Amino acid sequence: MRSLDVKGDLHGYLRGARETLVWKLEGLDEYDIRRPLTPTGTNLLGLVKHSAGTHLRYFGDVFGSAHDISLPWMLDDAESNADMWAQPDETRQRIITLYQSTWELADATIDDLPLDASGRVPWWADSPVTLHHILVHVTAETQRHAGHADIIRELIDGSAGLLDGHHNLRIDDPTGWRTLRNQIEDAARRADGH
Repeated sequence: MRSLDVKGDLHGYLRGARETLVWKLEGLDEYDIRRPLTPTGTNLLGLVKHSAGTHLRYFGDVFGSAHDISLPWMLDDAESNADMWAQPDETRQRIITLYQSTWELADATIDDLPLDASGRVPWWADSPVTLHHILVHVTAETQRHAGHADIIRELIDGSAGLLDGHHNLRIDDPTGWRTLRNQIEDAARRADGH
């Protein structure tokens, strides 16, 4: 049995979620990565932008990690919720590049600090936290958004799964999915008395 590596395990799950978010953009045109598919406007590129800001704030600002990353949508004069969607002139590649630069900052902070290193979260009433707390928080948030992205991508083109080449699903063909969906719909209707 291998030894316990809490930091390494958490960091691995964070890396996987980040890769999933970016992978969900692959093969789609500009409209599909930007279009809102929920009443609150959730869209794939917006999830990536939001996650970039999350990484920068939590692994940079909270621990005072020096960086020269500027996310225009995080500035004080930015439009409300500007991190949740992309303007027409904000390119996919620019947003991904900025997101990946926040990964580097996060990875350096995680590598450089022990799990019990302390920081402060100004937007949590200046609450004191540890790297462990922030690593769990950001990993959970990024995984949550990767789940959002999975559903959004499935709504766009039916694509589903964890990572490229590792779909982690039990059914491989569209006919199987239609059969399962119809079975679930039938069960829901019967449970409701239809």
